[in-house]
Amino acid sequence: MNVSKYAKAIVAGIAAGAASLATGLADGTLSTQDGLTAVAAVLAAWGLTWAVPNKPQGPQGL
Repeated sequence: MNVSKYAKAIVAGIAAGAASLATGLADGTLSTQDGLTAVAAVLAAWGLTWAVPNKPQGPQGL
């Protein structure tokens, strides 16, 4: 299976943003600060995921 580095970063961003929004919606409302925190979480996840290389594959692609 060949998962591109783009897919890995997109999934990480979605997961971070969803977790941040779920925490922000715990009180039933979403403030501007909650939205900005979610955006920061997505951008941080994208940046960190992009910076970490994928594990090199072995001889059989494992």
